[in-house]
Amino acid sequence: MPVDFPNFLLQLNDTINAENGENLAYLLRPTSPHGKDLVKQFKNATKSTFSSYLGSIQSPWDEIAVQYVLVCSHVARRRPMEAFKEHTTLVGLFYRFFTENRGWTLLALFSILRDLRDLAFDSDIYAKESDLKSDSMEDAARTITKAFGLCMTDRISPVDQSRKWGVYYVVGLVLKCYFRASLLSCPIKRISLSKSILRALDANNDIPPLQQYPRSHQVTYRYYIGMLKFLSEDYAKSEEELTLAFYQCHIEAHANQERILTYLIPLRMLKGHLPSDELMTRFPDLENLYRPFIKAIRTGDISSYDHALDLHEKKLLDLNLYITLEKARESCLRSLFRRVWVVADKKSRLPISMFHSALKTCKLDVDAEEAECLLANLIYKGYIRGYISHAMQMVVLANMNAFPRVADRPEPYKELL
Repeated sequence: MPVDFPNFLLQLNDTINAENGENLAYLLRPTSPHGKDLVKQFKNATKSTFSSYLGSIQSPWDEIAVQYVLVCSHVARRRPMEAFKEHTTLVGLFYRFFTENRGWTLLALFSILRDLRDLAFDSDIYAKESDLKSDSMEDAARTITKAFGLCMTDRISPVDQSRKWGVYYVVGLVLKCYFRASLLSCPIKRISLSKSILRALDANNDIPPLQQYPRSHQVTYRYYIGMLKFLSEDYAKSEEELTLAFYQCHIEAHANQERILTYLIPLRMLKGHLPSDELMTRFPDLENLYRPFIKAIRTGDISSYDHALDLHEKKLLDLNLYITLEKARESCLRSLFRRVWVVADKKSRLPISMFHSALKTCKLDVDAEEAECLLANLIYKGYIRGYISHAMQMVVLANMNAFPRVADRPEPYKELL
């Protein structure tokens, strides 16, 4: 049965009185079936169209109901920029109600803020395609940040009904907004704007520990913290947060696991931990991207590694991963030189010319001096234990553990800084 506006107001009023957050979220979702019914009822809706309904239910819900119809109308007519502006007004009106209520309103808050984020993204895409100026994602992030403050300042509600249980979800949405905005403009400039909300979060000890929040909130938060640390070149902290995010991620959340592994795999590769074949087969897109590098490292095929870098250069640059994979090339060189050592019966003294020949066999156009430089670099970074006798053109290797495990190197991320 179609829902008309008076019936919609009645449903809103009953839901608010019953403190039913889940149903309230449903009623305010632009994609809900009743939204289409209301659009059909008001074909060219404006605020003045609803003047007779104002005051029919408690404030600000009469105004929120009007804004909802306006949002649905713009969405139906594919006007994302106007829909975003009207929904921003709806969110502001909802905040007035939110500050006077307890945690039962969080589900509705989460829903309308997700819609705000999505409408902002659609608005920026539309503006970009139409050669118009729009900073909707950034504006959405600022609007959502206000919800962070409203959640943090709940000092009256009982702990189990507190608005503070929405803190990490809201932070996650803010971070999503800035990361999505970075897809449309300068990544570092946009993402750096998120630091203010993180500083405010770190400065406040009056909220439950992260571990007590829903796991989905934890995973989202840890993923974006890991990404921020990656972009700020704190690779050890990035690996720690991404690892926790991956192991806490729901086993059926395949897309989220793939997002995490996109950055976790190369970070682990730098430490000498290569992903298993079983893991790779679960993620075909990642297998297509990383399999050539993994195979080259295992076999010491430096030519194939360089070919993979060239082949995937654009994608790796888009993901900010090119430098990381370029540095992991040294693991491939180590594997090649170790093969030379094994073929030479693991002797402790080997001529540099043997390593030079191995590089030329791999079709690398390097002279003897460059081969010596590559060896010296690997020794300096702990991939090889030994020293070079330049006068004798010999490499003197340690009698024990001449090629230590890559994972045993101290400070594996230092070379990226």
